[in-house]
Amino acid sequence: MTKTGSPEQSQNETNSGSAPSASSANCSVTFELNGRPVSTQVRPDETLLETLREGFGLISLKDGCSPQGQCGCCVVKVNGQGVTSCAMKTTKVEGKDVVSNEGLGDDERTLIASCYVATGGVQCGFCIPGFVSRTSALLAKNPNPTRD
Repeated sequence: MTKTGSPEQSQNETNSGSAPSASSANCSVTFELNGRPVSTQVRPDETLLETLREGFGLISLKDGCSPQGQCGCCVVKVNGQGVTSCAMKTTKVEGKDVVSNEGLGDDERTLIASCYVATGGVQCGFCIPGFVSRTSALLAKNPNPTRD
């Protein structure tokens, strides 16, 4: 996979380590990642989780159940909606805005994490980044959510 305009400017080109088969040519995908326009070449079956972790070096996303999308460790915001990146093909984010925890503001990330700590909602830490992304999406949609 080739990445250009990545958030880590030192990582302009990355090889995924597996050559595409002759029957499946790589696809070009352009989207906004954490506020920056990026362009990448991906396999047609490549998940957004793979692209973000392996191609762009974003480590807040975890792979807990790929490709089921049940555990939430890999949640990112796509156009403001919390989505499980292990169950979404990278080609589906063409022209969209993708935000990982690395793209959240320090104040927002700290506030959400502090709320989980204050209410005892802490775990081992593996799935917390997914909780933070999902909470950020919820609060953007409804700044005053209730239990109902």
